[in-house]
Amino acid sequence: MSRFRPISRRTLLRGIGASLALPSLDMMSASAAGSAGIAPKRICCVFQPNGVFPGAWDVTGAGSDFALSPILSPLSGLKSDINVISGLDNLGIGHVQLTGSFLTGIQIKAKRNGVSLDQQIARINGGKTPLPSIELGTEPPRQGLASGEPIAYANTVSWSSETTRISPEINPQVAFDRLFRNHSGPEALRTAENRRSVLDLVLDDAKALRRRAGKMDQEKLDEYLESVRAVEKRLERTINPPEPEWTPTTEPEMMNRPAAGLPRNKSEHLKIMMDLMVLAFWTDTTRVGTLMTAHGFSRQNFSFLDGVSSDHHGMSHHKNKAELVSEYTRVSTWYIEQFAYLLERMKSIPEGDGNILENSVVMYGSGMKDGNGHVKNNLPIVVAGQGGGVFRTGQHIACKKGTPHSNLLHSLALGMGVEQETFNGVSTGVVDELFV
Repeated sequence: MSRFRPISRRTLLRGIGASLALPSLDMMSASAAGSAGIAPKRICCVFQPNGVFPGAWDVTGAGSDFALSPILSPLSGLKSDINVISGLDNLGIGHVQLTGSFLTGIQIKAKRNGVSLDQQIARINGGKTPLPSIELGTEPPRQGLASGEPIAYANTVSWSSETTRISPEINPQVAFDRLFRNHSGPEALRTAENRRSVLDLVLDDAKALRRRAGKMDQEKLDEYLESVRAVEKRLERTINPPEPEWTPTTEPEMMNRPAAGLPRNKSEHLKIMMDLMVLAFWTDTTRVGTLMTAHGFSRQNFSFLDGVSSDHHGMSHHKNKAELVSEYTRVSTWYIEQFAYLLERMKSIPEGDGNILENSVVMYGSGMKDGNGHVKNNLPIVVAGQGGGVFRTGQHIACKKGTPHSNLLHSLALGMGVEQETFNGVSTGVVDELFV
């Protein structure tokens, strides 16, 4: 892998009151190629709650010679586009911590986590698109405590700082408007300017207050200021939007604006959110996305599926009872059916010499292996897409027993251009078999 970060030919060296143009450099070539028509790389992280039944998930064989399991059978037509990865261990205890560590690799302690994979990538690549990232979901947050942690923490897998989590948007219409409404019209600009003025006042007052506050209050104010700064950055992008770097090579299919409210049908709701994710990538509105197929402590009722009468969390604590194992497996298979729909939609859209799936990497999985006992070893993980030629596919990668899940996060971060020695200080290497 190349270790340099491409720069624009328009890059200037800047000092106080001065700027200096650079000569032509080799490191500018990749940027120039990008403007000539090389498709951008995207990443989507799809989270499924409550784990799976191991006996119905685990594949047989290794390398390219492997057979899909019953749960993964809906991916049979996409076998050459995916990697099934086994042997990765998560950190944490219970639903809340194991959800929180899914994209950070860190166990939540004292209400602190790490910066998640998607947000690390958004910091590097987010300035190239109207939105640095998009976070979508299907279930509202829940309250209460589980294993001493707020259940609300399991509402998301995205963390922009140790203390700041990003709640997913679950309303399709609101998500659509955020992605595609006119951000550059006169009214939008006036609103952004007015809100920025208010934020300037808020920041000044908060900073003055912080100087008089105790340590605990300073931490709370810091978290608040981080949230305000995030809004400030969004407003700045509205007022001074980035110059388009990529023009889609095919005409995006603009879907109709979804109806107000939440769809009552679970399948319909999830597919709408998947369609929005695909459309966001297709239009280059963002290149980074997360999708919570459900809350990390989901008690979703799946009685709409034949042979299922329990809620998802309840059946995940199956105690190896045949009836519950059967329901648990049916629900896990349903989730993979939806995942297959997402991949097929991405693969169906031509782009350059390939398609959007080939130019993306999509990680699917759960923060626990088996809900019965909250097993955190040997996570159920599928990685699809080649990330623009960075990753190889069509394999079962059996990692050495005890390999940290953060090694996969480190690998995906590197593939998306985030150069760092370790991932949040907890990874011990990369998944070598993943790279071309």
